[in-house]
Amino acid sequence: MNPWLRYCSAFFMAFALVAAVSCAAPSKQQSAGEYIDDAVITTKVKAAILNDPDLRVNEISVETYDGVVQLSGFVSSRAEVNRAVEVARGVGGVRDVKNDMRVK
Repeated sequence: MNPWLRYCSAFFMAFALVAAVSCAAPSKQQSAGEYIDDAVITTKVKAAILNDPDLRVNEISVETYDGVVQLSGFVSSRAEVNRAVEVARGVGGVRDVKNDMRVK
């Protein structure tokens, strides 16, 4: 094989490898402790929503990742949406609340 062709081939293979690696999404995995902390926050937020006298709603889903709580589901009024966000923000360990709830 021609040495020039070999060098070009190696160059293009290296370029393709670099391009493929640079396009990959960064992997962000939680440690076991972070996962447990988020599970505790999720449980506390669910309990707070169920125990709130103005907000006894079973159709709200709660997910937590790195202390950020995401609320989704269906509620009866905009006031319930606001109250659920307020209750979630009041739970210890919650850094932020993302609201994806819908009014029925």
